[in-house]
Amino acid sequence: MAKHDRRRTRRQPPSSRSVSIQVPLPVLGVLRDVRQAFHGLCISTGLQVLQAMMEDDRDAVCGPKGRHQAARTAWRGGSVASHVTLGGRQVSVPRLRVRNAAGEVPLASFEWAAATDPLEAHTLEAIAAGVSTRRYARTLDPVPREVEERATSRGAVSRRFVALSTVRLHAFLGRPLGELDLRVVCIDGKVFRDHCIVIALGVDTEGRKHVLGLREGATETAAVATGLLNDLVTRGLPTDRTMLFLVDGAQALRRAITDIYGPLALIQRCQAHKYRNVLGHLPARLHANVGRALRTAWDLQSATSAKRALEQLAHSLGDGHPGAAASVREGLDETLTVLRLGLAGSLQRTLRTTNIIENLNSGVERYTRNVKRWRGGQMIQRWVASALLDAEQRFRRVRGHATMRHLTSALDALVPSEVGAERVA
Repeated sequence: MAKHDRRRTRRQPPSSRSVSIQVPLPVLGVLRDVRQAFHGLCISTGLQVLQAMMEDDRDAVCGPKGRHQAARTAWRGGSVASHVTLGGRQVSVPRLRVRNAAGEVPLASFEWAAATDPLEAHTLEAIAAGVSTRRYARTLDPVPREVEERATSRGAVSRRFVALSTVRLHAFLGRPLGELDLRVVCIDGKVFRDHCIVIALGVDTEGRKHVLGLREGATETAAVATGLLNDLVTRGLPTDRTMLFLVDGAQALRRAITDIYGPLALIQRCQAHKYRNVLGHLPARLHANVGRALRTAWDLQSATSAKRALEQLAHSLGDGHPGAAASVREGLDETLTVLRLGLAGSLQRTLRTTNIIENLNSGVERYTRNVKRWRGGQMIQRWVASALLDAEQRFRRVRGHATMRHLTSALDALVPSEVGAERVA
């Protein structure tokens, strides 16, 4: 397989010079098919402009054609079939050649037109918009019949996306985190057939969200979560301050967090997951009343009052529905962590659930909806990393970000012994 240099360089237009071309304009009545005829006219004209630009570049290097120049160091070498990038595809053009004693001399105009950055960007945008590789060519404007195109077949688009997503995955997994002033980390897993991708999302002191990393495994196990956290710490996730971790209630995640952060970890269990777990132990006729009791307790402004209300609810369910009562009591204190920190308003409602990462997972699902067959964990990681990077471009700050300073102050005020007491209270 041919190797391609994937290093990114800014696509600079060639230096501006005046060139003249003559284009025979068709009768206006001929251009009835606006989409094809007019677009084809623009493409044909553009290719002629490119030929004129290459000829002008060649004149600048070799001098005027047909004139003797004793000091000339380069000469014309005819032309060779080649391709340039045009609107999400490559089209055939004859590339004018210039040679000197050292070999081929590149022409700036052709190098600019043949750059693949626009083609790669178009491919990534099409995939992000939900265009399948099989239908990629149908989304492009047509070219004249006499213009040969390439790089639009299902196989070509697929190979291009594999190469691009591989580069993105490696860059994503190696991003440094030391410059981010993170105080909140949300961790959740998403299942793809026999694989589980555990994703970490961070929130800094200004309320901005950052995708921190991902880890692939068979299930959401402690080993996978520990591997992810160790990788984040290696890349700069702070371990010298108290951090708030949002989790869905999985014991594996909790174990991994406490193993690595110990007394510096405050864990907030997702109230939305707890709500569904409790109702899952009850018949449908009790869902409304019990759900209302849970919401009322969590909406209280005092952690002590909320804990008392939840304990009373568990007691009332104990005889008739012991499974629901046990679910209420399990991890009860960790569902009230943000209340115990004194948070209120929008920020408290944001950080008491894992919705910020659940929304991200929904975006990953939309991005990958056209994949019909997963061929191993590497493919899954490539697609998920591309989806996360695409979603990251549209991130907004979390609701209640204006009061993030209260969270920072509350976390900084805790000493390790108090953090441990918070976790076992």
